[in-house]
This record gives sequence, structure tokens and C-alpha cells, in this order.
Amino acid sequence: MNAIMKTVQLNRQYQSGEETINALKNVSISIPEKSLTILRGRSGSGKTTLINLLGAIDTPTSGQIFFEEKKLDSLSDNEKTNLRRVHVGFVFQSGALMPNMNVFENIDFALRVSSPELKDRKSRIEHCLDLVGLKKRQLHMPLELSGGEMQRVAIARAISHKPKIIFADEPTSALDTLTGLQVIKVFKELVSTEDITIVMTTHDPNMLDVADCIYTLKDGEIVDE
Repeated sequence: MNAIMKTVQLNRQYQSGEETINALKNVSISIPEKSLTILRGRSGSGKTTLINLLGAIDTPTSGQIFFEEKKLDSLSDNEKTNLRRVHVGFVFQSGALMPNMNVFENIDFALRVSSPELKDRKSRIEHCLDLVGLKKRQLHMPLELSGGEMQRVAIARAISHKPKIIFADEPTSALDTLTGLQVIKVFKELVSTEDITIVMTTHDPNMLDVADCIYTLKDGEIVDE
């Protein structure tokens, strides 16, 4: 299986006063395309730092990140912004829906930003909501949805512009186990039906059985378990 992304000896350091914090240390991973890859580890292990680097939100202190064989550090800020806009989708822990917009409008707003040239946004939005099983809820407001439904709307929004890869940071941490597994089932179906690569972070061992690839982080390093 080909790798859509890989890192080579990735390091990320932060300064806290006079102290240097090594958030990531020599991380080298390969993310297979059209797969569900899980980054696991306890809070503070470096999962979010790594996903921010992979998503071109943050910049490493040293090391290299490749997206489809292209080095991210060779891209300008505008090129990185365009990469995120066109090829990357994000799902956050809270869902991060606009509370004053209904489900349809939340996805439509994202599509206007990411794909302003798209003519038939309505069909694309309804297709994405159908994929996550929420087409009948498109006129509901976020506060009228359950936690699991809000995350599924967030997933529909993330895939609406047909990205190549989605980064999901602890997308199930606020959900009970059953609802969390339902969200992961949606991810797995999207990998197989939409040819999307998904990278998610979690500390929940219940989610690991469905992963195609797992990396465990501890104190900023990849460890074998």
C-alpha cells in the first residue's frame, strides 16, 4: 500500500521560560493511503502536536514531512493554505459547528470557502449527509442534535470538498463508547467508499480494533506496544 504521507526524524520543541519542552522526538511514520490510521497515547504524549504538523497547521523544529512525495517545508505559506483548503479536512473534538446555522448551512458555509467554484453545492451536501446517515436532519440546529450526530455532521462537513486526507483529533473523546464506535464505523465506511485517508488521535483502547495502522506515542516518541 502506498503512503500518502510520511515523516522523517520529526522534532518539535517549545520554549517555556528557560525550559525547552520536547513535544516530539525523532518521529518517523508512514501513513498508508485510503486507510484509517490511529495515533494513540495518553494526554500529553504528543498526539495533537503530531496531527497539527501533519495538517500543516504547525511547523516542525527539525525533520521532514512529505505529502504525496512533496516536502511540506518546501511550500510557501500560501501553498500550505491551499493544501489545507483543497486536500485536507479536519474534525475536532467538539465538532465545532456554527451554533446559529442549521446542519445544511454549516456544510454549505465550509463549501463556499473550500470550493467556491462548485456549482451544485446542494447535491454535494445532501450526498455527504447521506453518507453519515443524517440527510433527514439537515434543517436541524446543532443544539437539536446529540453529541454523536454533531460529530457526524462535522465529518460530513470535513469530506464535503472531497479531500484526500482527514485529520480527526480525539473525535470520540466526548462520546460514550457505543456512540464513539458508531462514529468510527462512519470513518471506516468513508475510507472504503470515498477513497479517503483518515488519521485520528485517541486514548481509547476500544477504537483500536478497527484501525488499519496504529502508532503509539509516549512522551513525544513512537514506541512499540
